[in-house]
Amino acid sequence: MKTMIVLFSTLFLTFVLNGCATVKETYSQDGRKAYTLNCSGSARGWDKCYAAAGELCKTKGYDIMDRSSDAGFAIGGTKNSIAGATTNERSMLVACKK
Repeated sequence: MKTMIVLFSTLFLTFVLNGCATVKETYSQDGRKAYTLNCSGSARGWDKCYAAAGELCKTKGYDIMDRSSDAGFAIGGTKNSIAGATTNERSMLVACKK
């Protein structure tokens, strides 16, 4: 029964946060359960990571363990045309407060 609750909770969080930020469960250096949040791309911003962290930790709040951002440029295209786009890689590691 407990396994089913954990599975359902994980699936629910994945469904709710799918359009906002990508969430991966992990552990922080101090041993707490933590979440790696990815809010990369032009349609997502830091606000999506903060919203996802708030949804995960609710009223307990959260500690930001790490945060990184990298702006880059991707080039692609065909033989006759070249296209480019700005890439915005953003990720954050959070752990819910106890």
